[in-house]
Amino acid sequence: MDTSKINIRKCSQDELKDIMKDLGEPSFRAKQVYEWLWKKGATQFDDMTNLSKALREKLNANFIFNALTLDRQQVSTDGTIKSRYRLHDDALIETVLIPVPDDKRFTVCVSSQVGCSLSCKFCATGQMKRVRNLDASEIYDQISLTNQLCLDTYGLPLTNIVYMGMGEPLLAYRPVLQSIDYITSDKGLAMSPRRITISTAGIAKMITKLADEDIKCNLALSLHAADDLKRNEIMPINEQNNLEVLMEAIEYFFSKTKNMIFYEYIAFDNFNLTREDANNLIKLCRIFPVKVNIIEYNPIDGIDFTRAPEQDVDAFAKMIRDAGIMVTVRRSRGKDIDAACGQLANKE
Repeated sequence: MDTSKINIRKCSQDELKDIMKDLGEPSFRAKQVYEWLWKKGATQFDDMTNLSKALREKLNANFIFNALTLDRQQVSTDGTIKSRYRLHDDALIETVLIPVPDDKRFTVCVSSQVGCSLSCKFCATGQMKRVRNLDASEIYDQISLTNQLCLDTYGLPLTNIVYMGMGEPLLAYRPVLQSIDYITSDKGLAMSPRRITISTAGIAKMITKLADEDIKCNLALSLHAADDLKRNEIMPINEQNNLEVLMEAIEYFFSKTKNMIFYEYIAFDNFNLTREDANNLIKLCRIFPVKVNIIEYNPIDGIDFTRAPEQDVDAFAKMIRDAGIMVTVRRSRGKDIDAACGQLANKE
């Protein structure tokens, strides 16, 4: 990598105008370049076919792209596709396309960090060290590339984006929000923010910050246990961000934004599916409107949790549903290629 060159995708459109002036080019070229960067999915300057060859050569001489390159791709028996991308510094991340063709719903699960620092006991990514945050263009590229993959494979574009891949999105706060700006802008993919969900293990001060920025995306809390003792056991972050503090932050988020709130609740065998667990969860669901997604646990090598029997999961869901709470049981997809919830770890 040539460190003397500037990453062009860190330049605003106004900065591109100044660059074009310095290169002796008319200012309208800045708009053309910006559209190639964020709307048309260019991955190199030679893709920018409405620019002169001379200008493309000038850009190549002075700037770098830092585009993702596909390192490996796996296809599950259920149609889920996991792509591993190599970054400019040789770090690896994983991105998952989750198709539900019958419903014409196609979701991309996006990574926001190389590794993760939160050490959740049930998560493969949590067993990795955090290397660094992704920048906005690296996050955006996952979505742009997966959108093209979706079009090529299923003939339809992505319908939903979830920041639920490798890393904690609220610890990569600014790049995540910048990537959402590009995704939702009419100069980018022009997707509705209502189709984007940011998932967090629960960092109260950053949830409050999201609310103050009036973000339009949905928020998902990786809850997995509805009392502090159990949550402390599986999620060390809860010791600094307990449920009382989290509920205050999320209630503030909802009061400010009125955005949809989800609780993600992995079903562990002999751990969090009792009547008492259900009652605790119901109490948390009555503080503000919420939908609950109960998720099958996906076994991970070296981690001492097991999947709950399907009948136990369904019985627990019924307890929540009978209390008038909206609940969905999500069956694992892509587990045969380690692409399901909690399994992303750059495994060979």
